Amino acid sequence: MDKKFAELSFEEIMKQNERRVHYHIHRLNVRDPHKEFYQEGLVAMWNAYEKYEPDKGPLATYFNYSIRNRMIDLMRKKARALRNDEVFIEEEKKKMDNGNRSCKDRLPLLDFSDIPVDDRSVWKHVRERLTDNQWKWVASFIILELPLKEIARREGVTVEAVKSWGKQARKKLRDAKLKEKLLVLVEGA
Repeated sequence: MDKKFAELSFEEIMKQNERRVHYHIHRLNVRDPHKEFYQEGLVAMWNAYEKYEPDKGPLATYFNYSIRNRMIDLMRKKARALRNDEVFIEEEKKKMDNGNRSCKDRLPLLDFSDIPVDDRSVWKHVRERLTDNQWKWVASFIILELPLKEIARREGVTVEAVKSWGKQARKKLRDAKLKEKLLVLVEGA
């Protein structure tokens, strides 16, 4: 360090160059309500003051370089943390919500896929109420959990036909009398 800077303390140099920190905050278009970027700029200025070698260039240029790069690093760090938080929140939502929602209030529907229905008498009763194609849909889509394309390929029909079977089967399965009979069968088992 040359004798000009050796005579000045860091506090005096900081007072002379404090506007550089504000300049870079403004230049990088940073909102700094908690003065994090301001503090980062002061730390960068301190580090530059400590490491300064006069034969490599002016101190002002080194201050600008150090302050700007430290602030950019802090911006990247905050952006990375924000992305990680968003990913975490999305993963937690996926764990809680399978994506199925009620038409009326858009609230998540409960997932009953983990509840096994092994009682053959229940399926036999359901089978009696459905046509052959509707039963193919129930057996393949609900029981075996096959995708619609696979069912259509196996049966040699279009995906729209399989969807139609499902629509008709759902309509029959919503019947109140059938629900009561199935409830009695399930409770009786």
